Order: sequence, then structure tokens, then C-alpha cells
Amino acid sequence: MAAGLRSLLSSVRYEVLPARTTEEKVLAHVPRDVVVTVTASPVKGLEPTLVLATRLAAHGYRVVPHVPARLLRDDAHLKEVAGRLREAGVDDVFVPAGDADPPAGAYDGALPVLRRLSELGRPFTHVGVTGYPESHPLIHDDVTIQAMWDKREHATYVVSNLCFDPRVLGEWIARIRRRDVALPLHLGVAGPVQRTKLLAMATKIGVGESTRFLTKHASWFLRFAAPGGYSPERLLTRTEEALTAPAAGVAGLHVFTFNQIAETEAWRRALLERLGG
Repeated sequence: MAAGLRSLLSSVRYEVLPARTTEEKVLAHVPRDVVVTVTASPVKGLEPTLVLATRLAAHGYRVVPHVPARLLRDDAHLKEVAGRLREAGVDDVFVPAGDADPPAGAYDGALPVLRRLSELGRPFTHVGVTGYPESHPLIHDDVTIQAMWDKREHATYVVSNLCFDPRVLGEWIARIRRRDVALPLHLGVAGPVQRTKLLAMATKIGVGESTRFLTKHASWFLRFAAPGGYSPERLLTRTEEALTAPAAGVAGLHVFTFNQIAETEAWRRALLERLGG
């Protein structure tokens, strides 16, 4: 078991939010061999994401900016975003549909953006799309798996959304592989999040955005507040067999830090040390 978990913990991506102190926190606590992904907000738009991604890339990080389809105004905007990121040396983007409602422009889902990037000559070597181990509130499970199948020609990997149930997670991985979705999977897990800090972070995002965040992720808070709290190590241990099976195709962990960056890296290093890594 230890070897499998060590491998996953050595292939991590840290998801961060583009806040005022994020760059400082990443520089202080994140090794250069850890990939940093930068989220995008429907309230703040893409600009903070592009600025932070460019700055972190200049510091030598491999950066993966989120480019939500619903934040793109039009084809010209997509070309501009792609050009800026390529100029900054970014070769990996994550393309979700996004939560902007209504959309900023013509793109209401990820697939049209992925197709357009292919038509533009595939400017990025790596392109990620979303997977949903737990049911999406608005989309049937079969539809989400079909969507991954439809995107497979344009994407190079899948990032799973958060899931706290080892059984559900294992069944979902087996199910997408049975449906011949063969893209490498980066498993989405929450870092060692403290509920009080998570609530404070959500509040700082902004009134409208934090309301949307809390509404969309109410079940997360219940998990963090449950007796005994949430333990990423416990989740990984209980799911280890499903995650490390060769057929699972799990390439590594995608850790949602909620900007608790120092705490997340300290947890990872301590767990690697306990596992003999």
C-alpha cells in the first residue's frame, strides 16, 4: 500500500485561487516540481487567472490555468487567451464548462472550446477536462461520462471533482474505464482543510461568489464538520486499492488547497515521510 500512495503523493497538482497573497504563498511553500493549477471565477473573470499563471510560470513553475468555456466572450477572446498563455510558456490548460450564468459569450460548454483549440492547431500540449465521481446537480451521470467520451479526441487527461466516498470513487473509476474512457486521471481530493478557514476563504471571495460557492458545495462543509472531521489520508488509504490498480489509470492527485497552501504541503511531506518516501 505504501508504495502506491507514495507514487500518488509524488505526482501532485495543487489547485489555488488567484487571490492577493497566492503568489507569495506558492513561492514560500510549493516546490518547483509540483504543478500549480489556477482557478477562474465567474465574478472576477479570467484576467486574475491569466496574470497569476504568467507570474508563476516566470518563477519556473509548471502552471495549469483554468479556462472555463463560459468566461470566453468569443473566438477572438479564446485566441487572445491562448496567445498570452503560450507566450508565457504555458503548455497545459484545464477547460471546464464553468459556472458563469449566463455565459459571457457563445460558448456554453467545454466541448466547443476544445474543438476550436484543435482547429487552431492544438496550441497546448496538455488539455484537461472534468470528471464527476459524485452526481452533478444538473447533469445525469450517464451524460457526464458520455461527455468525457466526446472530449477524448481533444483532451489529454481528466481531473475528477471532489468525492469523499471511497466506494463511489472506486465504482466511478471502474465505470468510466468500462465505457472506454482511457484518458489518464488526476484524482481530485481536498487537502487537510480546516472548516473555519474554508468558511473564511469563501467569504473573502466576494458576496455573490461565496454564496454560489456555499450553495454548490454545501455537502463539503457537512463532511468537514462531521465528527472526526475530514482526513485526506484516511480517504486515500481506504481508496488505495482502486486508485493504484493498473487498469485505473490514475496519474496522480489533484489537491484542492482552498489556498491553505502551507498546510497542504506540510501534510504531503509528513505523509510521505511516514510512508518512507
